Amino acid sequence: PVLVESLVVFAIVLSVHGVVWDRFSWCALALALQAFYVQFKWDRLLQGGGAVFQFRGAANSGLLPASMVIPLLGIVMKERCRAAGIVYFERLGVVVASAGMLLALFLSVLAVGITKPVPTNTCILTGVAGGVIVYTMKHSLAVSEVIEVMEVLLIFVYLSMILLYLLPRCFTPGEALLVLGGVSFVLNQLIKRSLNVVEGKGDPVDFFLLVAVVGVVLLGLFFTVLFLFMDSGTWISSMFFHMMTAVLGLGVIMPWLYRLIHRNPLLWLLQFLFQTQTRLYLLVYWSLLAASACGVVFYQNAKRSSESKKHQASTITRKYFHFIVVATYVPGLIYDRQLLHVAAVLCLAVFIFLEYVRYFRIKPFGQTLRHLLSLFLDERDSGPLILTHIYLLLGMSLPVWLFPRPCAPKGTLSGAGALVPYSGVLAVGVGDTIASVFGSTMGEIKWPGTKKTFEGTMTAIFAQIIAVALILIFDSSVNLNSSYAWILASVSLVSLLEAYTTQIDNLLLPLYLQIMFMA
Repeated sequence: PVLVESLVVFAIVLSVHGVVWDRFSWCALALALQAFYVQFKWDRLLQGGGAVFQFRGAANSGLLPASMVIPLLGIVMKERCRAAGIVYFERLGVVVASAGMLLALFLSVLAVGITKPVPTNTCILTGVAGGVIVYTMKHSLAVSEVIEVMEVLLIFVYLSMILLYLLPRCFTPGEALLVLGGVSFVLNQLIKRSLNVVEGKGDPVDFFLLVAVVGVVLLGLFFTVLFLFMDSGTWISSMFFHMMTAVLGLGVIMPWLYRLIHRNPLLWLLQFLFQTQTRLYLLVYWSLLAASACGVVFYQNAKRSSESKKHQASTITRKYFHFIVVATYVPGLIYDRQLLHVAAVLCLAVFIFLEYVRYFRIKPFGQTLRHLLSLFLDERDSGPLILTHIYLLLGMSLPVWLFPRPCAPKGTLSGAGALVPYSGVLAVGVGDTIASVFGSTMGEIKWPGTKKTFEGTMTAIFAQIIAVALILIFDSSVNLNSSYAWILASVSLVSLLEAYTTQIDNLLLPLYLQIMFMA
């Protein structure tokens, strides 16, 4: 399975390299080759218990697929924005690609350094790949961009040491690279923009995302350290939790956002949400869907009898939430993408806050949330945190958040790029859901070395093609310009990756589909 997963990733890297064909795509190819070799060192460390931290079990390291996501995203963003003539975002793409390569190299060097005996051939390959990447950066980045890349690396190192120690068995090395690398880049961007605020410059929607992500992460770090010294399950601790959340929210996060957008954040948010009648209709519709999702949770828990305390929700039951999320995102993508952008940020903040309440057993809802959500756990929730629902939200939202709006004339990219915001809907909402449902109910021919079935994968590809046809019918802004062969190849590669990866597919698949569509 690891070899097939690696072959699929190499096929995606080569596809992007064939389209872009510049020094950064060559660096991505070198990075992929060394990550392929180092991945086996990480796997051996995880199996032998020699890794520095406790990583999630029942999965390989995932170093190769995770290492390529951020560099490839930066490369395709650079190309799209260069074609549109937007220099600022072209340079941002260069910084993203360079930072992603350095983060992946750091994880590779860490694995090589703690492997005994020292793997000579892998060391040489890592050194050559690192030399090529550093040489390219030296001749491509300005001094300020080099400093920015090093800041991201420094933030990543400190975040990794803190969070991987405090949250054992929550991530594989690859998932840690993706999640903590993303948070590191967001924090760096927020600091950079806070220090260079120009009134009237910058979209408040983008600032809202940066501040919300950094705010909830800092909130979690603060309470994690605090509750090392006191019991979090008492009423006094719970009151202190709610009080300090209000203090940090109103005293730190709100002023920070005010400095960036130069207006009252709450008034701006209310005005934004209720600006048009369409937005009002969408908010009412989303509220009904949220209520139906809560209804599914309560109904499934009511079905759990006292004799079957170990009963877990079936795969099909868990996919109800995928259908609900598709029904949530598609109208937003068609009618108001900016509202969907902001609503997804709010939803992410609420999800993470509720996870803090559950994890720390904050009264009065902490224990109730633990009981309700325990029914929906799977083998990927082996650590103290329950992250699958957050990954589902991220997988659907990241293509919307990372869509390069300034580089898209008339709000949409040409060709397959027009489907970029739909990457999460296609890969996770349609593909992963259909593959899981049909594979578990009717699948008979299993892919070698996995539990996934050939029938599930083929049905997923077919369902995504139908979904693309429906998008063409209902979304007039999408114009594919006869790029149907590329779309079919992209969907097929990502569906094959879904069949073989042991990483969090909700997070990985939409990003790879977005990369292919943007390329």
